[in-house]
Amino acid sequence: MPDGRTRLFDLGYRNLLRPLLFQMGGGDAEAAHHATLKQIRAVGQRPSAIKALTRATAVPTKPVEVAGIVFPGRVGLAAGVDKDGVGVKAWGALGFGHVELGTVTAHAQPGNDQPRLFRLVESRAIINRMGFNNLGAQHLADTLALAGKVSIPVGVSIGKTKTTPVEEAVDDYLTSLRALDDYADYVAVNVSSPNTPGLRSLQDKEPLAELLAELVTETTRLATRGKRPTPIFVKIAPDLADEAIDDVLEVALRADVSGIIATNTTLGRDDIVGKDVMLAGEAGGLSGAPLTVRARQVVGYVASHTALPVIGVGGIMTADDGKAMIDAGASLIQVYSGFIYGGPGLVGELNRTIG
Repeated sequence: MPDGRTRLFDLGYRNLLRPLLFQMGGGDAEAAHHATLKQIRAVGQRPSAIKALTRATAVPTKPVEVAGIVFPGRVGLAAGVDKDGVGVKAWGALGFGHVELGTVTAHAQPGNDQPRLFRLVESRAIINRMGFNNLGAQHLADTLALAGKVSIPVGVSIGKTKTTPVEEAVDDYLTSLRALDDYADYVAVNVSSPNTPGLRSLQDKEPLAELLAELVTETTRLATRGKRPTPIFVKIAPDLADEAIDDVLEVALRADVSGIIATNTTLGRDDIVGKDVMLAGEAGGLSGAPLTVRARQVVGYVASHTALPVIGVGGIMTADDGKAMIDAGASLIQVYSGFIYGGPGLVGELNRTIG
């Protein structure tokens, strides 16, 4: 059961702030997203605001070690929310135990044409076809260098630049890794977004083996004296068949990666209800409540077929969803759509339940 403070956050967000955000820009989800990030950034620039917010959201959590990293709690913010790290100083104050920035690419790119972000409110879901819009890996590295010490572990998701041919993807990923290795507690290799042409083909056994081997080798080369190599995680799609997941796990173990992130958004359109059906034809990846069951199934399959730690993400909309993901075998969880619909109250409830 949520305590009074969590309940207050929940009511305030759902009844006051969320309706305002959802009306912003005539209902433009991306306008609300940028406005929210602007406020998060403002909090991160004021130590007094960070302290006040930390006190307001504080829920006791137990540290957990994953891939040699000590996380103060199990609940993290998924990639896609803060691509360029503008709010990196503030996410811990909202109760998150880690944040995954990105996805960033070797070269800055505008992403796909707008509109490209859609709320499916009745289904508690989101469709996005952002296309890795970001300011580039070096810009994020500069941002993190300027930010200095952050209160929670920072992961960085890296992907392929759209204009880079798939055949040259390895060098593209290596460019991002080299820029960010000094600032990331772990690096997530995104080969599963549906919004960059050809990207998901990198989940196939042979290209994935080459990519992961090169990245892990490079982290070893970049590790300075006394510094352990930066852990590499690989993020997979929920649309993979069991046989394809087996291939990923085999390759991951052989390459000595540190863990699996399951899952990315889905191309499926199951469990879209009501008026949201009109948006089902929009291209892009679906996240939120329709992904809850499938993401948990994939996490359970991965956890039962490998000793690698798993970060569970996809359709975590309630505290019970988070507990079920941990019970399925996830060491950590991440939220994205759940945070948009549930706000800081959801983070508090998750921390209270599984933290």
